[in-house]
Amino acid sequence: MVHFHKLTVKHIKPLTPSSVAITFTIPKDLIQTFDFVPGQYITIKMELKGKEIRRAYSICSSPKSDCFTIGVKKVDKGGFSDYAHTKLKAGDVLEVMPPEGRFTFQPTGKVKNIAAFAAGSGITPIMSIAKSVLADNPKSKFVLVYGNKSQKETMFYTDLAKLELDYAGRFNTYFINSQTQEDESLFGRIDVSTVNYALKNKHKDVGFDGYYLCGPEAMIHLVSDTLKENDVPKDKIHFELFTTTEILDEMPAQPEGKTQVSIVVDDEEFSLTMDKKEIVLDAVLKQNIDAPYSCQGGVCSSCIARVTEGKAEMVKNQILTDGEIAEGLILTCQAHPTTPTLKIDYDDV
Repeated sequence: MVHFHKLTVKHIKPLTPSSVAITFTIPKDLIQTFDFVPGQYITIKMELKGKEIRRAYSICSSPKSDCFTIGVKKVDKGGFSDYAHTKLKAGDVLEVMPPEGRFTFQPTGKVKNIAAFAAGSGITPIMSIAKSVLADNPKSKFVLVYGNKSQKETMFYTDLAKLELDYAGRFNTYFINSQTQEDESLFGRIDVSTVNYALKNKHKDVGFDGYYLCGPEAMIHLVSDTLKENDVPKDKIHFELFTTTEILDEMPAQPEGKTQVSIVVDDEEFSLTMDKKEIVLDAVLKQNIDAPYSCQGGVCSSCIARVTEGKAEMVKNQILTDGEIAEGLILTCQAHPTTPTLKIDYDDV
């Protein structure tokens, strides 16, 4: 299930003082493997200071391109984002997992009007989605509300300006800066007033088919709540977290004791014993079982598995629907076993 492929870095382009765009060359024999749906992400694996790390990054290029690009914002000193800014260069080879993820737009050729709200590096999957919406049908429209500290810190600023020129009348961006007042930008943060300004004032005559939200959890909740107050159906609102709030209080009344766990990965079955207070994925990785994972923070969907026997409860969940949870799916990076035995299947998702 977990297959990484060696891809060569084609070039690295500075976007802001703290972010870069990394473009990979795709060999002909891997073109189908790295075919992606707009909005998906890839996972990079590498060893730094003797420790394996994995980081997930959304693809910001169009699926029609013969290569793909990710945007990386420097957030960790000594981690991959720091390495990407200080040491990575064209010609280097990285281990990359094929695209995955549920925050997607599926082109159909039909007219689609889409509104998107992004903050900071949350723009990366929105870039791919916007390009696909606009190219899919000559009558489709795309409205973007994009928040940053300043224009200087705005990823893909020139790319977005070019899209506005290339798709005049069909692509509109509203830049919002929280720390600087600049021409052609709003001052402040994405809030109820900016959501209503874009949708109920500037584009009040447009019927939107979908809403895509990407960025910090607080922004996503605010925009989502505002849309629902404006009678937008829940199934039209799609979101992906790029940061998540810290959970200070874990599961209340965690059960004591041990759990015998059975894991199925790539048609192989493994067994282990773990403490019920421990996270399932952590216990699995300690046994050197090659289970799928990426962010380990409940933000991506790489580590989803199905509970086939027993029960497990998640500390937090921002990805799975109530229906999927009822069907037995869990985020193993957030789940604790609560029964004496637990069987999970990574293949059956």
